[in-house]
Amino acid sequence: MKIGYDGKRAFQNKTGLGNYIRSLIAILTTHYPQNEYILFAPKQTDLFDTAVFPNTTAIFPQTAIGKKFPALWRRSGMLKDIVNSKVDIFHGVSNEIPNGIERTGVKTVVTVHDLIYERFPETYTLDVRYVSRWKIKHACKKADAVIAISQQTKDDLMNFYRVDENKISICYQSCNPIFQRVVGTEEKTIVKKRYNLPDKYFLFVSSITARKNLIAVCEALVILKDKINIPLVIIGNGKKEKEEAKNLMQANGIADRLIFLNDLPQSRALHFTTAEDFPAIYQQGLALVYPSIFEGFGAPLLEALCSGLPVLSSNASCLPEVGGDAAMYFSPHDHAALAAQMLQISTDDNLVISMREKGFTQAQNFTTQKYADSIMKVYQKIL
Repeated sequence: MKIGYDGKRAFQNKTGLGNYIRSLIAILTTHYPQNEYILFAPKQTDLFDTAVFPNTTAIFPQTAIGKKFPALWRRSGMLKDIVNSKVDIFHGVSNEIPNGIERTGVKTVVTVHDLIYERFPETYTLDVRYVSRWKIKHACKKADAVIAISQQTKDDLMNFYRVDENKISICYQSCNPIFQRVVGTEEKTIVKKRYNLPDKYFLFVSSITARKNLIAVCEALVILKDKINIPLVIIGNGKKEKEEAKNLMQANGIADRLIFLNDLPQSRALHFTTAEDFPAIYQQGLALVYPSIFEGFGAPLLEALCSGLPVLSSNASCLPEVGGDAAMYFSPHDHAALAAQMLQISTDDNLVISMREKGFTQAQNFTTQKYADSIMKVYQKIL
């Protein structure tokens, strides 16, 4: 089978959708190396190297117009390259497929991650909502199959856009296989020194936006400021909400308890941008704190479970689908409840051991084999 992918995010997005496609390719080439995988991307960067994976190549714009207008090439110009490559299936991995691909005879699949802009429209501009709505509705209508990354997303597709239930398959993603290896003591020490990590820390992994709710963790740290002195290490970046978090901590005299790894010059190196150092960072943490108000899946939860890192998670949207009974949950706006859980996890070693064991068990529901099989089942169904 020859499968084509929208590869833009693999080469241009450091988190989120970029991690999704990079992990997908890593997992499929491991479990189904007999297939051929082609990424169609408007721009080549050092975020992704297809040479690392068997039977994997990338195609970029070759014409002067395609190079000058990469967004246009991705929207429709790459159709010629898709047809010439003779792919059996084209998979739009980030909520959209190229315009007009349904007229080429190539079978298509689209992955829809979430409809957050419908649930929280006030957090998106009018044009972003309009474009996102059009892309997803168009893709779900034209594609031969739709993949939802959680039951939450499937329900939203049916409720908001009336997408046929039988057209949607839930494919719970796995995480990058690098999180499934046990990091040795020497590597942990190197990574700890590289980022000047403290001996104990909570971990927050996410872009810093209002929905991701970093401020909730800061409020909890304020409640705990005279009880424990354990900082929060943050992997992710943002603007307005990041400054709000800094100001809150500064006003309460504990600004030093926020450590933004993305602010360090080391974050521009490949060790960080490709997530190579992340397993060592996860495996030295005390707990992942994930207070998001709404998610389509919540990949950092799974990364933490695979890493043996206890998870304190919001009980919103699909997050209990991922965490199961291995995580501790709180309402995303209940700062006192979160503070109590952070205090408990920092003082109860038996709880930590129990949560790690439950985490490893829960992670078995999202193995790379199960993920790869679920994706391949969708491909085979439409051929």
